[in-house]
This record gives sequence, C-alpha cells and structure tokens, in this order.
Amino acid sequence: MIQQIIHGNKILAIIIKRNFQKDGIEFFTPDDFSQQLAYMKRPKGYIIKPHVHNIVERKVRYTQEVLFIKKGKVRVDFYDDERNYLKSIILEEGDVILLAHGGHGFEMIEETEIIEVKQGPYAGDMDKIRFEPVDKNQINTEDV
Repeated sequence: MIQQIIHGNKILAIIIKRNFQKDGIEFFTPDDFSQQLAYMKRPKGYIIKPHVHNIVERKVRYTQEVLFIKKGKVRVDFYDDERNYLKSIILEEGDVILLAHGGHGFEMIEETEIIEVKQGPYAGDMDKIRFEPVDKNQINTEDV
C-alpha cells in the first residue's frame, strides 16, 4: 500500500506500508524532490553494477526526511505551511514515511524506535520552527 498525503497542490507525505511488495524498482517521489524514495525487490543473484556517484551541486530548499518505524506505533499529525492542523495517521512497525512539505508532529502510542534519514548538514535553529500541537479533542486519525 502506498498513500500520498496531499494538501492543495503539495505532497506533504508519502507513506509506504510494511506489506507493500512489488518486483523490480519503483520510485515514489517526483524527480524534483531533494530526497528520493524508492522500493526495490530483486531476485537472488541479481547484480547491481558497482558505481560511484558524480559530484553534482544541488540546491536544497526544504528539509525532507524519511522515517523508518523500526518498532512500535506512532501518530503523525499533519499541518499546512501556516501551522493549521489537517489530519493524523497511525504508523506501525515496518512502515516508512517521507515527510516532504508542511508541518508535522508526532505522539508515540507505544514505545517506538524510528530511524530518520534527511539531508545535511544540520542548520541548528535555522532548520525548523516549533509550534504548539493540535488539541487532542480535534485529532482526526485515520489508519493508513
């Protein structure tokens, strides 16, 4: 299962559920995303030729992060660029999410282990603006 969280004309997130499976390779992100996300399933003996990556200067305007839910259960709250709450989803062990635009917050429903991957270098206080989370009575959760 693949789900995109879209607000207006922006992809806020791409979610790959733990049971997604497909032969070959599939990229889920548009070519212009600064963080690229793909799934690969190859048969035994398949060879990816050794390679090096060329030096290519890129301009990163938004920090896009990928979270791998290694263990547990977490609620992800989505906000637009003006910090207005939109909706929430629940992710579980094995799920993967790319956070591309808008705001987001998290509440651990169970003890949770997450592996995070994002662009660097980290810009410290310039990297993000923190704000108050949505009131718990307004949460609209959907299981993905």
